[in-house]
Amino acid sequence: MKSFEIILASQSPRRKELLEKHDISFRVFVTDADETVTEPMSPSELVAELSYRKAESAARQFQTQNVFVIAADTVVALENEIFGKPKDEQDAFLMLSKLSGKAHSVFTGVTLATVTQGEPIYRKMVCETKVYFKPLTESKIREYIATKEPFDKAGSYAIQGIASEFVEKIEGDFDNVVGLPVGEILPFIREVQN
Repeated sequence: MKSFEIILASQSPRRKELLEKHDISFRVFVTDADETVTEPMSPSELVAELSYRKAESAARQFQTQNVFVIAADTVVALENEIFGKPKDEQDAFLMLSKLSGKAHSVFTGVTLATVTQGEPIYRKMVCETKVYFKPLTESKIREYIATKEPFDKAGSYAIQGIASEFVEKIEGDFDNVVGLPVGEILPFIREVQN
């Protein structure tokens, strides 16, 4: 059995924490994958495509070694509108106002790449969790934006942070909303761990 180094192809502190919580030893590698998308895609197609680009970029960097790459991309979708990370306070305010009092979906695409000195083997999955928000007042949204928590989060909120009070209920995997459905990928990680 070969020994694989686990590579997290993400600079997200949340994804790092989720893996650490499960005592997984890994190294963070930030890819230079192009995340520009020109053609229209559904939320699940988009996260699958972007996570694949990140995994492929990392796999290329480590092609002469035995590594197991974990790459992910998360978006929030309300009906057909996709919310990534907010550009500024106004953008965060608009997103949160739209999510107020409604149910939305959080999609995380995960691509796992097993690289053994040559051709990587890719596994792709997309996980969806439904999140129900309570109605939010304008002042509540502005107070939240003032905490700066929304700024590097898809949909402008962190479910594991202050925004937990906005959530009425969720259907599906909580970790998926944080940014990585660890339960779904653990069996594959265990396979490559000694």
